[in-house]
Amino acid sequence: MPVDAIGSTVGSGAGQIQRTGLSTDDFIKLFLTQLTFQDPLNPVDNAQFLAQLAQFTSIQQTQILSDNVVGLLTETSVSQSVSLIGKTVQVDQGTGTPVVGSVTTVQFQSGAPSLTIKQSDGTIIQNVALSQITLVR
Repeated sequence: MPVDAIGSTVGSGAGQIQRTGLSTDDFIKLFLTQLTFQDPLNPVDNAQFLAQLAQFTSIQQTQILSDNVVGLLTETSVSQSVSLIGKTVQVDQGTGTPVVGSVTTVQFQSGAPSLTIKQSDGTIIQNVALSQITLVR
């Protein structure tokens, strides 16, 4: 049974990451320029061209894998944060005393989940990151 990718990033290789390296078109232009201006009396070995092509393909596959891992981590954090709605959590705000409350909402700011916690006395704490949660009850 085939399983579709969750979200637009996982499995597509497209990702939302801006690349600053060489693209496939850049590599082909460079490759053709190298062929055009090579010394006809001392041509470059075909094995060297194949090695360059294999290295470029390997780098390209590594970039796709990296994009997919980033997408998978994003999807996991989304799933974790949504599953916390209605649960009682303990939050470390860096003050030394942990805060206990119930997760009421999840918002996404720049792709990162941000939780809203309501304490038993009605106090609302906003913009809580997943990394601040130390215990789920």
